[in-house]
Amino acid sequence: MAETMFERLGGFAKVSHVVSAFYDNVLESPVLAPYFDGIDMKKQIDHQTKFFSALMGGPASYTDEELERKHARLNITEAAFDELAAVLRETLEDCGLEDSDINGILAEITNRKRFVVTKP
Repeated sequence: MAETMFERLGGFAKVSHVVSAFYDNVLESPVLAPYFDGIDMKKQIDHQTKFFSALMGGPASYTDEELERKHARLNITEAAFDELAAVLRETLEDCGLEDSDINGILAEITNRKRFVVTKP
């Protein structure tokens, strides 16, 4: 059986490190930081570690309906989503992931854009 990206990269420990670095960068972005005002970042990082693990073939799963429900009230714009994708790419590069893994993760995120961005 083929090894998943999650397993190949080192499981939850590596994903947690990447997600923590990602949120450090997110909170430095004037576009993204306001979305996280008042958010318990420890809880957010834990939640997103599970989400990213699922994207990489790990043992967690999230439905598109859950994504849509969780993001509906946040009024996330196309510009904010695009900024998030750029920050994510930069973070993944800084964490030493290979281009093929970066492109795979970004493709998974982009495939879910319609469930995250607020519809006009």
